[in-house]
Amino acid sequence: MKQANANGKSTLVPETLLIVDDEAGIRNLLRQKLSREGYWCEEADAAEQTLNTLATSPIALVILDIKMPGKSGIELLPEIKSGYPDTAVVMATAVTDINVAIQCLKQGADDYICKPFNLEEVSLAVQRALDKRRLQIELREYQQYLEEKIEEQTGEIRKLFLGAIEALASALEAKDRYTGGHSRRVTEIALALGTELGLSAKDMEDLRWGSLLHDVGKIAVDQRIQNKPDSLTPEEYEHLMIHTHVGADIVRPVVNERIIEIIEHHHDHYDGCGLNQVVAGKDIPLGARILAVADAFDALTSDRPYRPAMSREGALDEIKRCMRTQFDPVVANAFLRIMGRKSKARAQPYQVWNVATTKLSRD
Repeated sequence: MKQANANGKSTLVPETLLIVDDEAGIRNLLRQKLSREGYWCEEADAAEQTLNTLATSPIALVILDIKMPGKSGIELLPEIKSGYPDTAVVMATAVTDINVAIQCLKQGADDYICKPFNLEEVSLAVQRALDKRRLQIELREYQQYLEEKIEEQTGEIRKLFLGAIEALASALEAKDRYTGGHSRRVTEIALALGTELGLSAKDMEDLRWGSLLHDVGKIAVDQRIQNKPDSLTPEEYEHLMIHTHVGADIVRPVVNERIIEIIEHHHDHYDGCGLNQVVAGKDIPLGARILAVADAFDALTSDRPYRPAMSREGALDEIKRCMRTQFDPVVANAFLRIMGRKSKARAQPYQVWNVATTKLSRD
């Protein structure tokens, strides 16, 4: 956080963390580690003290123990997120039950850590949650800036903002050698599909934003699960899929509802059989149905930690196989037409949109 000093110059001020646990030894352990990382740390041992501290101090992040005497961390979490929406929350638990972690994430927690603590993992979880918090604040501030300048600089600002979003997506993907360039490639495929299907200029712009931003929510996904080299458990898969809801929440302050729906529904199955799915068929937004095909194709033809890239022909066969179940047949057929034309136009080795993609169920 930046703050002006006596000379009017901007200086970096350490972010303040609040460690909440009824055991003093645990609070002291975390305080020593995080203080060495450059954070200011305050402590609380119960819900009442936690709320009092939040009311009187600018707290960037709370490390919140789930099981405490009196009001539990799970009960306190909604109060913190409601009263202090800019405060990140990392849950701490001695129960290694991923269902508890998923419940906390659904209620607004940014991450979770398990006891006994691996202090390096604690540091990474704090950094990841603070990165997400900064992103949300920056996006909101950018929205305010857009509103002030919208009349005089609409076109230029949209270009700048789109560039910032592209940079954000690239930065997130660059941390993972398996997904570098994924969002940009998916966007190019999705826009080609949108053109084939005759979308309006406005719908194409929504599709562009939805495609560029569709995986931003993976900032909240445990990298050990995302890069697991073998099959995911049902609980791990459910945790991975939370990125659709997290991503929609991150961008909600600065984009329209159509873009939010594209991000939130891009893993919905056409037949309604996707995880926790509430809409099906043509009730799924068209942009999400288009993105589903583009995302899957790029995923299928990319290397992933659990399997090598599939061939172009194999990926097309998979798209055909999943038509009417996972994919809208109209969108899938439009994609196959595009691919067919490109095959006829090119005699050289496969090279379309500079594309490459993962297994349908994980991307």
